[in-house]
Amino acid sequence: MTTTATSPPPTATEDPVRLLIPGFLSSETCKELEFVHRSCGTAGYRPSVVSTSLPHLAATGCGHLLLPFVPIRERLRDAVESFFSCHFDLFVEFTGLVSWCKGASIGWHSDDNKPYLRQRAFTAVCYLNSHGKDYKGGILQFQDDEPSSVVPVAGDVVIYTADNRNVHCVDEVTEGERLTLTLWFTRGSAYDEDPKLLKFLSETSWSYKPADQNSYIPLPASDNMYWFSYDQSGFDIRCARVHILGFSFHASNDEKSNSASVAPTEDPIELLGKPLRLGRENDVFGKIFANSLHALQVVQFYYWKAPELAERRKHTTVGSETVCYHNIQVQQSCGTELPLPCNHGLAQTIFGSYGNAELEFTLEWDDFMLAAVMWENYSEELKRKLSTFLPYWLPSETIFVVDSSEITQ
Repeated sequence: MTTTATSPPPTATEDPVRLLIPGFLSSETCKELEFVHRSCGTAGYRPSVVSTSLPHLAATGCGHLLLPFVPIRERLRDAVESFFSCHFDLFVEFTGLVSWCKGASIGWHSDDNKPYLRQRAFTAVCYLNSHGKDYKGGILQFQDDEPSSVVPVAGDVVIYTADNRNVHCVDEVTEGERLTLTLWFTRGSAYDEDPKLLKFLSETSWSYKPADQNSYIPLPASDNMYWFSYDQSGFDIRCARVHILGFSFHASNDEKSNSASVAPTEDPIELLGKPLRLGRENDVFGKIFANSLHALQVVQFYYWKAPELAERRKHTTVGSETVCYHNIQVQQSCGTELPLPCNHGLAQTIFGSYGNAELEFTLEWDDFMLAAVMWENYSEELKRKLSTFLPYWLPSETIFVVDSSEITQ
């Protein structure tokens, strides 16, 4: 949860409408948010869009994954208040990760252009990956004033008023996946997302038991939320995400789970909510995951940490024997690949056709085993922190960075 410490943005002298702040987020912060989105995202609010909202994280057993957002929200609010000289309270109306995929675009509009959006006062868009390197298209264009266009660069943020002084559009994404963190700020406390989010968290994340792995295992939403439709075809986002990275879902061969076969009347997609294994080419990873989201999070965590893991392996002498963690083995022909309906060619076109640098290195199962353990430690630590912070947040119905010196042991 690292963010780059930057100087406060310059204060405008007259009627400011927008500001581009280069390098607002560190590369590591961008990668962490990318991990969250690619392991939790569902079909978005418009065609060719995938989104991850904070309430969705809370509802799927991943409330602890909102912690990386907390310091970013505070810094963004400070930047907005400073640049626009706000002499009033600002509340966060919405926080979400959004990826615009091939074919996604939006025409000229302001962010408060509907009666149900009039409460929006300011917008902040943080770019998590870069135009040209990770995708093509997706340039942000404004009708008036400067900057008249914004070419996304990972770590940069653009803030602007949500009214008709900032009528804008986004060019069509022609290849790859354009990732952003988007926030809307409001002057109306009735639209503050924190009280509703905290109610969710208090119901789902209050109880924390250290050694209880179930406390951070993700729980899939309804299957239709993961269905990505495109030109009268489509695919399950969970299947597509693992397939693009060279993995597949396999039956657990656990008699208790009954996931090794599909009943004639059973929807194969329902198997994604049951225990399963991960396979890659002829190998099947021995660990049984609770469900597809659990497996997907570990896969995405591995690709987030792969450079670090490779560097660690390079500086560690382990002899000629394979290093195993928790006695998990890699086997061949263990567990039938699940018969899931997924247009893999379409998934490759949408998610995997451009800028996939993560595919440029060879999978090391030893690293993957270690990544599975590191994911557990990462998740458990965030869960512990969330349980610690909730008593400080609930009385004020506000999510904020808690000063470590104020935490009572």
